[in-house]
Order: sequence, then structure tokens, then C-alpha cells
Amino acid sequence: MFNVLVSASLRNRLFVLAAAVILIIYGGIALHQLQVDVFPDLNRPTVTLVTEAEGLAPEEVEQLVTLPLETAMNGMPGVVRVRSVSGVGLSILYIEFDWGTSIYLNRQQVTERLSVVREQLPRNVNPQMAPITSIMGEIMLIAVASDEATPMEVREIVDWVIRPRLLTISGIAQVIPIGGEVRQYRVTLNLAQMTNLDITRNEIETALRQFGANTAGGFVDQHAREYLIRNLGRTNRLEDLGSLTVAYRKGVAIQLRQLASVDYAARVKRGNAGYMGKPCVILTVQKQPSADTLKLTSEIEAALSELKRVLPKTITTTDILFRQASFIRTSIDNVKRVLVEALVVVAAVLFLFLLNWRTTAISLAAIPISILITVIVFHLLGLTINTMTLGGLAIAIGELVDDAVVGVENVFRRLRENNARPNPASALVVIAAASQEVRSGIVYATAIIILVFVPLFALSGIEGRLFAPLGVAYIVSILASLIISISLTPVLCYYLLPQMGRLAHGDSWLVRHLKAGNRRLLDWAFEQQPFVITAALFAVVLAGFGAWLLPRSFLPPFNEGTLTISMLLRPGISLAESNRVGLIAERLILKSSRGKDSRSPNRTGRAR
Repeated sequence: MFNVLVSASLRNRLFVLAAAVILIIYGGIALHQLQVDVFPDLNRPTVTLVTEAEGLAPEEVEQLVTLPLETAMNGMPGVVRVRSVSGVGLSILYIEFDWGTSIYLNRQQVTERLSVVREQLPRNVNPQMAPITSIMGEIMLIAVASDEATPMEVREIVDWVIRPRLLTISGIAQVIPIGGEVRQYRVTLNLAQMTNLDITRNEIETALRQFGANTAGGFVDQHAREYLIRNLGRTNRLEDLGSLTVAYRKGVAIQLRQLASVDYAARVKRGNAGYMGKPCVILTVQKQPSADTLKLTSEIEAALSELKRVLPKTITTTDILFRQASFIRTSIDNVKRVLVEALVVVAAVLFLFLLNWRTTAISLAAIPISILITVIVFHLLGLTINTMTLGGLAIAIGELVDDAVVGVENVFRRLRENNARPNPASALVVIAAASQEVRSGIVYATAIIILVFVPLFALSGIEGRLFAPLGVAYIVSILASLIISISLTPVLCYYLLPQMGRLAHGDSWLVRHLKAGNRRLLDWAFEQQPFVITAALFAVVLAGFGAWLLPRSFLPPFNEGTLTISMLLRPGISLAESNRVGLIAERLILKSSRGKDSRSPNRTGRAR
């Protein structure tokens, strides 16, 4: 079959060249459309349930909220594991489904189970499904601070201006603010006055629930027209709240200001944030699993630039504290640099051995075309450019030219021999025969190399999701180089080699000396066979022992340019004290890094 392909390629030379040009153009277009990320898609389909249960201790949250939810979710089809965390007034449930299941179908199943289990939960406890996020979804941290505005004003700008604008960007799963103060109405009851006027707490609560709402009164039909009847009561003024009618006594309206004092106050905080030793609000931006981190980061930064022009002048800081795109860009650039360096080394070695720019160029042509074919396969399979796929290409880059080098070297040698004959044959016949002569060896070698990487696809779980793209990148690029060696390489040999004036020359100076050294080494090895065999066995044992002593880790350490310091404090510590200790640690860090371009945010507790 391969002999037929070689002959067909030489007969249709222009078609092969045109196909190669089309692949290069299409591969270049697909390369710019591929998403770039740190790792492949490692997201096991997971549905997260977050339940607020204010006032309940962790024990009550576990018994009254978490346990009924776990029991209801465990029996769903496709569920692999259910994990939960119960804290003060908060329950978080992680429902993990099997690989390959649809996250949207999983969320529908969870919704159906929630409708059944709601009746078993305490009153006013309403589980909420968190948005679909990625395992590497935390792509950015943004600090918003002010030297003039109060924490309450800063938080309002974040909640009503910045956060809604960021959520309009396609690809963002959620934006979680922590820190600042959430504005609330505070009603401080006067118990003595309530007793004097015979007003109960339930009456006040009922009146407060009806405050600030518009109501409808139907419509009236007059003069051939319908007029809607509306009661406009929506307001947020303290004066209107104080004038709220709570009840009537002897026909006289009792207003809220007669029973209580009314003002603004901050909601009870369960978390806080600081930046550069001062209070602030920190926004955590999380992306959806299919979003392109680099593109999404650019859109977020553009949105922040627009917001800076319309935000109040009192907001003096909107700094980006963490930017995952920087780490991705650095990682990808490092791997790209390795690929370029490997390409230069391969080109230098080929030229030193072949000592001919035409044979070197023909052999090197297999590298970019094979990589672009791999990019096209990535584009069709929905894979991304990441450290694993680029690592597979980096491993394969030295082998991408093997098939082409073997074919080119044999063609070059056969053409030289053909020129030395009295009646030389046609160059087309010689190139076809020389390419077919080494084809079986090339195919067997390629098949053996591919079989080495096949076990990667047998890995299950997150290991398989991580290493399978590396195997795909390696195997596809190797197969692409095989296709190039039986199609494009013979055609390039036909156009470039027969017209050379150096066909009569023999091996290069380097090859001649290496062959002479190899001959002497083989003569010595045959004379010292017991020693050579013993040394080889000893080297194998020593290498196995050394491999056993090597440290083991699932992934190598990554340097994201960010130092994360976690402080473990005694159980039961208050939020105020935890925040105070965190600010002290932050000031110490800033003091130790004085003169350097450093940023020191801190987060305490949880967002609310």
C-alpha cells in the first residue's frame, strides 16, 4: 500500500504540493483559533449546591440540611461521589458525576431531586445551584479600594456597577465579592413603647415585609379605555421607612418611628478582605469550563478600563492581584522556546551529517507541516493548546524528521550511484525505488514508537484526562511525519536533488570520522564481549535502582509568580480577630518586600 502511495505521489507531484500548501494555510488559521490553557480539560461533571441556613450551628446544619440533601442526591444515576462541608450557617454539597455525562442533564436531575427534598428542610432554607465552573476556573482577583469612600460605599459600587458589568462578558461563570459592608436597614425596637401601644413584634415584621413594594389594583374601564390601577410604594428612603404604618389603635395610625429607631447598618459579616494593609473589596472572577482564558482576560481588562472612566473619583484602586493568563502565557512561551531550540539543534545536526542545504531543507520540512497537521486534528477534536499537548510535540520534534531523513539519505545515495552508471535511469524511477526500498523499516519503527504511547489512553480518571492529550499530540505528529515522508518528501527530492552538482561527492567529513570511530569501537567490543555484556547489565540495574530512588509527584511544581500564605488560627476565633491578625501579617510582608514590585492582598472568612 505504501509503495502505491509513493508512486501515486510522484505521478501527481503538483497535486501533492498544492495539498501541502492548503494544509499549511488551514493549519495556520486553525492555530490562531485554538484555545490556550494551562492544562487539558480536567473537569469531572460536578454540580455544587450552596445552602444558607442563618443562625444554625455546624451540627444543626449537618443534621437538618446536609444529611437530607446527601441522601436525596446519592441515588441519582451517574453519581460517583457526594462530598459536603457544613459550617456556621452554610452547607456546601459537591455532587460528582461520571466522566462523559452531560453537565446540563446532571443539573436537571439535581433540580428534580431538589423539588422533592425541599419539604424536609427547615423553613427559609433554599438550596441554590452554583454556576458551572472550571477546575482551573479562578482566573483573576481584582481589588477595589478607596481612601475617601466608606467600605459600605465601595461595596455598593462593586455590587451594582462592577460585578454586573463583568457578568455580561461571555465565558464568565461568576464574580464573587468579599469584603466591604453590605448596606441594610436597621430597625432597633423600643420595647417600652411597643408595650404602651400594644404592638407585637409580628405586626412590625408583617409591615416591614410589605414596605417598598408596588402593588396592583387591577384596571378600570372608562370612556372606552382601560386604566391600570397601581399603588406606587417602592422607595428606599429612611424617612419613608420611618413613616411606615404598623397598625391602627382607636383609628390612629401607629408609625414605625414611634416604635423603633431606623437607620442604615452593615449586614453581619462572615468574611473580610484587605489590600496593602487597608480594607478593600476583592472580586474573584471564575470562568466557564469551555472559555478561553487568554481571550476572556483581555475582555475583562477592557471592561475594567471602561469602568475606570465612569467610576466615582473616590474609587482610587482597581488593581488586578492575580492573573492566570500571565502564568499561561509564560508556560506556553517556555514550551515554544524549547520547540524552537529543538528545531535549531535538529537543523544543525542534520546539516553537519548531510552537509547539504537541500537535503537538510527537505528533511526539516516535515517538522512544521507535521505540527500544523497536528493542530488541525486538535481543532477538529476540540482540544486546546496547553503544556501537555506542547510537551507531546516537544518530545516528538526530534523524531518528526526521522522518516524523512531515512528516505532523503537513501534517495541521495541512490541518485549518486545512478549518476555513476554508464546508462543512468530516470530520476523519477530512482527516487520511487529508493523511497520504497526503506519504507517497510520506517513503518515498523513508527508503529513501535506509537505502541509505546498507547498505554497512556488506558489511564482512567484525572490521570487519563491529563496525559491522553500528550499521547494524542505525539502519535498524531508521528503519523503526520510518516504521511509526509511517503508523499511530500519524494516530491521535494524530485525537484531539488537530481539537479545538484554535488551528487558525486561521498560522505561528509564528520560522517567519515564517525564511521571510522564506530568501526574501531565495534572491533574492541567484539574482542571484549563478556565485559561489554556485564557492563550493560550493571548499567541497567544501576539505572533501575536510581529510578526507584527518584522523588515521585503527580505534577511538577509550578511557579505562578504568586506566593500564597495560609494562616491557621485556633478554632472559634472571631472574624474581627482573624482579620486583625491577617492585617498584621500583611504589613510584615509589605515591610519585608520594601522596594520591590509586590502586592499583598488578604482574605479572611467566606464571601457573603
